[in-house]
Amino acid sequence: MIPDPQTATEPTDPSVDAPAPACVMCFNASDPSGAGGLAGDIATVAAMGAHTLPVVTTIVMRDTAEVFDQHVLDPDIVAEQARTILEDVTVAGFKVGFLGSAETVSAVAEVLSDYADIPLVAYMPALSWLDEDQQGPYLDAFRELILPATEVLVGSHKTLMDFLLPDWDSERPASPRELAVAAGEHGTRYVLVTGVMLASKGTEQFIDNVLASPQGALTGEKFERFDASFVGAGDTLAAAMASLLAAGSELQAAVGEALAFLDQSLDAGFRPGMGHIVPDRFFWALPPGEEGEDGDHPMGDDELPTDDPQNKGSPRRVH
Repeated sequence: MIPDPQTATEPTDPSVDAPAPACVMCFNASDPSGAGGLAGDIATVAAMGAHTLPVVTTIVMRDTAEVFDQHVLDPDIVAEQARTILEDVTVAGFKVGFLGSAETVSAVAEVLSDYADIPLVAYMPALSWLDEDQQGPYLDAFRELILPATEVLVGSHKTLMDFLLPDWDSERPASPRELAVAAGEHGTRYVLVTGVMLASKGTEQFIDNVLASPQGALTGEKFERFDASFVGAGDTLAAAMASLLAAGSELQAAVGEALAFLDQSLDAGFRPGMGHIVPDRFFWALPPGEEGEDGDHPMGDDELPTDDPQNKGSPRRVH
């Protein structure tokens, strides 16, 4: 479902109404960098041909390098935003990002419980920047209230291990299937795990993205790792998945298409400030010859400590 800019120039019959795009409600933080949060969701959902219903959950203080603080909204205000528009618009998919507090998690979960038949994609970012007295209750609430409603949980290998298997003590990392089993114990059907380290081949380091259920791995993509740092990749992948499922795509096909979209968004990424590289979700709209014409586009995978540990670069090479 990656848009084809050529289709926009084709003549249409004015007497025939075009079908309305699928509407995706995104619960996420306000991110002033535009890399992730609701700004990233809106750009991604629009680029995938759907329409965003954005619900602000918290206001994050950050730049393109790191997160400094947040100002959480009243949970009732968050719920009222969602319920007001849900009374008017038919939603085809939900995407949950960072909700800010355990109380807001509860409020969002109550809204979602009234729409249990609509697919939900949940994204778990790295939250090491949160104080421990905030992080623990938040993660507990997310496990208990959001995971039971989640169709696909998206997160980096390290972040999902810390979240789903905090007491893991084996010398080897948990497999995607083991993460899916842990998520499944809370009701989640699938996990999409990114940044899974694979064995090196000579000087090349490979990583994997894997969709898994408690029964095993279903699909995945392997890429070569390069050094570069991105912010907003995880939100982009999850929002793309939510858009594709909302439009009726089959799950494994949606995973492949969402990964391809992220691939190209990061391949065309740009650095607007002094921090990390931001995905260009509208890479497909660039005139021919402009995208990467200087040959200096970012490629890479990077475990960002504060915001978005899921990264991916040019096609067939990196997550």
